Amino acid sequence: RLANVVTPLWRLPYQEQLQVKYESQRKVLQALASRLEELGIDAQKPGGLCCPLQPVVPSPVINGYRNKSTFSVNRGPDGNPKTVGLYVGTARERNIVCVKANHMENIPPKHKQVAQCYEEFIRRSPLEPCILFHKGGHWRELVVRTTSRGHTMAIVTFHPQELGQEALATQKALLKEFFTCGPGTVCALTSLYFQESTMTRCSHEQSPFQLLHGEPHIFEEVLGLKFRISPDAFFQVNTGGAEILYRAVGELSQAGGDTVLLDICCGTGTIGLSLAHQVSKIIGVEVVEKAIEDARWNAAFNGISNCEFHSGKAEAVLPQLLSSWEDARPLVAVVNPSRAGLHHRVVRAIRNCTSIRRLLYISCKPEGEAMRNFLELCCPPDPGKKLAGEPFAPTLAIPFDMFPHTVHCELVLLFTR
Repeated sequence: RLANVVTPLWRLPYQEQLQVKYESQRKVLQALASRLEELGIDAQKPGGLCCPLQPVVPSPVINGYRNKSTFSVNRGPDGNPKTVGLYVGTARERNIVCVKANHMENIPPKHKQVAQCYEEFIRRSPLEPCILFHKGGHWRELVVRTTSRGHTMAIVTFHPQELGQEALATQKALLKEFFTCGPGTVCALTSLYFQESTMTRCSHEQSPFQLLHGEPHIFEEVLGLKFRISPDAFFQVNTGGAEILYRAVGELSQAGGDTVLLDICCGTGTIGLSLAHQVSKIIGVEVVEKAIEDARWNAAFNGISNCEFHSGKAEAVLPQLLSSWEDARPLVAVVNPSRAGLHHRVVRAIRNCTSIRRLLYISCKPEGEAMRNFLELCCPPDPGKKLAGEPFAPTLAIPFDMFPHTVHCELVLLFTR
């Protein structure tokens, strides 16, 4: 059941999976074309699409490709509340169960091993799992990150409830002992982190990640560059797929030696740094402070000196950066937002900056909030929404399969004006 919910395409031969994804991306572009027509823009191209759609670029790895997995703690099918796995069911139907990830094709064996050990640990612990915050309990989700260099980071989330510092210290010591001297030693963790958190998801600033054992970072290589990864930094979950994606972004950007590349929602700087050699300057913007620290370290470590990184919300940083933009060099923007898409102030700043002629929008959910962004980029000037600059037009779409066996796809849309 779990595989059918999380990876519904797993039974299909891989070529057929790509065909399913191609169809869904085609529908997205048809929807965009008809929405633009409603705004009075002649956007219909052959096939009712708003621009040419290339075939889906396949993932170089089809099974076990995830470098990051999040495991929940909740009741299993047998009723044991200390089950570590993935959710099936919905809160509305009240039929949520937590199912072990053993049969998941997209999760690597190493992640399953760490999840299995964590389950063994919490089942031995006298403390209860925290399933509903207000009902007490402590043990919460586990995040596992791995790299192709063989590094493994585990992050355990814990609800402190009413525990004092001494009791907390005891739990941290027991967890560390289990993974460094006990049965968890088989996981050979590079890093073990612990986060005390009273919220569902917490940034490092809200509640620091405490290193219980090992190295503060793990390291990955992408396109010959070395990247360090902090516990909460964004990094594409499919490393091999990311390399292909970034190479294509470099080509599509048509950025030459005099270009300034604006990397919005840059995470640890992977896109910008992998393209730094072909442009005159990279400017990265990212909200997660730790990720910006990583980006600056990554630039220095790889001997890249033409990058600057700004930490803060894109909607605060970008309008400031662009409103005073007087650089004569061509400016190309790459945006890679979360599923929530870009804040309208970010779209406004891009639109109103006449120097930006090319924009690459990398979307992990193009049918969602990103669609609103596409329309704001392409609609006729709208003084009410403060969208002044000349509209962009969708020029080319290339889907990348970063998530085999699931219905998801990463869509790169090139906008020009």
